Amino acid sequence: MLLLAVPVSAMEFTAPEAPEQVVDLIPESADSFGEGLWNVVIWALREADDSLDEAMSVCLSAAAAVLLSALLEEVGTAASALPIRLCTAIAVACVLLSPTTALISLAVDTIMEMNEYGKLLLPVMTGAMAARGGVTSSASLYAATALFNTVLSSLMTRLATPMLYLFLGLSIGDSTLSASILGKFRDLIQWGMTWVLKGALYLFTGYITVTGVITGTADAASVRVAKMAISSAVPVVGGILSDASEVVLISAGTLGSAAGVYGLVTVLALFAGPFVRVGLQYLLLQATAVFSKSLDGGGASDLIHSFAGAMGLLLAMISTQTILLLISTVCFMKGVT
Repeated sequence: MLLLAVPVSAMEFTAPEAPEQVVDLIPESADSFGEGLWNVVIWALREADDSLDEAMSVCLSAAAAVLLSALLEEVGTAASALPIRLCTAIAVACVLLSPTTALISLAVDTIMEMNEYGKLLLPVMTGAMAARGGVTSSASLYAATALFNTVLSSLMTRLATPMLYLFLGLSIGDSTLSASILGKFRDLIQWGMTWVLKGALYLFTGYITVTGVITGTADAASVRVAKMAISSAVPVVGGILSDASEVVLISAGTLGSAAGVYGLVTVLALFAGPFVRVGLQYLLLQATAVFSKSLDGGGASDLIHSFAGAMGLLLAMISTQTILLLISTVCFMKGVT
């Protein structure tokens, strides 16, 4: 009895401090994941309420330009149809470019913020997993996550963002000049960006599966969930959100890693606000494009649809960065408990 009554110690791993804009949403206790998630949901709904008026104003302005164009074409002559459509396309582009540029900047800032937070969180999770004996697994998972996190953020901020502006420029050119070659290049850029994002996640989930970092039926299910999500079409919205949230909720509800819980809530908090803002613009632009299509046979309505496609690509970019960090954190949590 006396030999057993010796002092013992344990290593404590604390999650890095959350960014200033979301620090109030993080729960004080590791058992309060539900509270933190609820705070994130409420905050996202408030963001939606604040952003709805602006998004509706932009879309109504674009719809008004298309409606005015349709009325002018009705009272005008055949010779005036081309100039009217040209002016309409330019007007729609002027209305949509400013808010789209602001949302692109917001998405880029969000991706960089998550990347920087991931650089602080992942070493903590790696140390916690290694302390529990998972030295090899933690090193493999950290190497893969750090690599893909850095590569993805660099691709999206330095390559995908300029390509997105090129996509919009080609869309405007195709709408104003009616040049089919520009439309083909635009579609090629959209296809390429989509498959770069999908391919990166395929490689990541494939790596952690082959190296044996993910084990057990629950983990294998999470990998299948991720692959099903990224196999869906752009903007990869419904699949990633519903399936990833299921994995996160199950893991956070059964695993007791405080650092992991804080990390999950922080990543979701960074993700929620920008996703809601971009998602609202995406949905309203899609509705505006459908309305405009009934008035305009092409041109302006196709341009609005292209801007909606740009919002879809932004949603895919934000979701890809988020799902990578969520899957990694969940895997670390399984190794810590």
